[in-house]
Amino acid sequence: MAEFDATLLSRIQFAFVIAFHIIFPAFTIGLAAWLATIEAAHFFTGRPVYRRVFDFWLRVFSIAFGMGVVTGVVMAFQFGTNWAGLAERAGSIQGPLLGYETFTAFMMEATFLGVVLFGRNRVAPWFYLLACICVSLGTLLSSFWILANNSWMQVPVGHKLVDGRIVPDDWLQIVLGQVQLVRWPHMVLACFLTTGMSVVATASWWLLRGRHRDEALVSMRWSLGLMAVLIPAQMFVGHLAGDIVHRFQPAKFAALEARFETQQPASEVLIALPDPDTGKNLYAIEIPRLGSLIASGTLDSREVGLNTFPPQDRPPVLLPFFTFRIMVGMGFVLLGIAWVGVALAWRGALERARWFQILGLICFPAGFVAVLAGWFTAEVGRQPWAIYGILRTADAVTPSLVTMDVALSLLAYVAVYGIVYSFGLTYIFRLLRDGPRDFAAPGDGTAKRPMSLAAATAPGRE
Repeated sequence: MAEFDATLLSRIQFAFVIAFHIIFPAFTIGLAAWLATIEAAHFFTGRPVYRRVFDFWLRVFSIAFGMGVVTGVVMAFQFGTNWAGLAERAGSIQGPLLGYETFTAFMMEATFLGVVLFGRNRVAPWFYLLACICVSLGTLLSSFWILANNSWMQVPVGHKLVDGRIVPDDWLQIVLGQVQLVRWPHMVLACFLTTGMSVVATASWWLLRGRHRDEALVSMRWSLGLMAVLIPAQMFVGHLAGDIVHRFQPAKFAALEARFETQQPASEVLIALPDPDTGKNLYAIEIPRLGSLIASGTLDSREVGLNTFPPQDRPPVLLPFFTFRIMVGMGFVLLGIAWVGVALAWRGALERARWFQILGLICFPAGFVAVLAGWFTAEVGRQPWAIYGILRTADAVTPSLVTMDVALSLLAYVAVYGIVYSFGLTYIFRLLRDGPRDFAAPGDGTAKRPMSLAAATAPGRE
């Protein structure tokens, strides 16, 4: 039975905050790219349907972006309140990385998001399109710096130890090392797929209700086509990410596979109930030699087991084992949705296939589930290290923390986030329910944007 001390409660608190926060960047990163794409289509073709689709998703984006900022801003404070040991030891690396996000990504997003929200009729069309592209680039830059920080914590490179502190030695390795160049695209593709599935689900809902037919078909065809291409790319990049774990985090890799004993050749456990106490997998379904093939590309490689490592260096098994399989399972769900949908669109049967529309609506959370499962796989699998192989989580926490204070702050976070989520998600649901609004001006084939943010986001405006 785990003892709820200040360290464990701090971990739970940070996990709670980031789990609620990551939902919004996973959505808005892809949605910003989607808005830029649709605005470009409208710019070059002049079709009013693209404008209506853009205006609708811009309203959703403005709310989701705001909620992402609100739910994420407190994470930076926790480095000082709960994780002073981490900040003291690695602040010279993590501080600049987080600072670069502010000076590049946030400034770009803040500057050009104002143009996108309020400048439709105040700037030239080409500049408005450029502003949309810059907002998308800003979200990508934000994800780049965050993943650079996290990737360095997963596999620390380009540093040296000076008087017990971790200081930068090679910024190029820290920012553009091989781990970052695999993990960042993996996250970005996950965001694109999450948004794509959200757009497909929304379009499916409109078709099932018999509303917004043109907007629904445009949204669904574009999103399905994009997902059909990106899913295989994501699976390839995911394999590269798995190879990074296999090479640099062998204990985590053994935990993901629930491989307690070293095997040669190694089998692949498809599903089981791992029992860390006995070091056995109950009710296991496994395929001989496949574990060696996946891990090393051969049928007879030797794969180390979790029991090879000292007990104090072993990560938990149950959570990473299952979340990894959930992530992979959701990937196959998205693959099936995308390829079947493209086949239906190719045959001109997308609008008539109500069974597919129901399926698309049901599978709405698949991308979000995959992102959350992948994040928990990476973070829980890294334990007991805050910085892998260098700084343990128990040493990263603030020494003077009082258990009751952490518990009370955790309860406060739960209450505040519950309120924010309730209002925010209710409002987004109203936007999705009402669907696009036609702001088209007679005779010009375009739409006049409302001139205030309140008007732009009002779900009942005709």
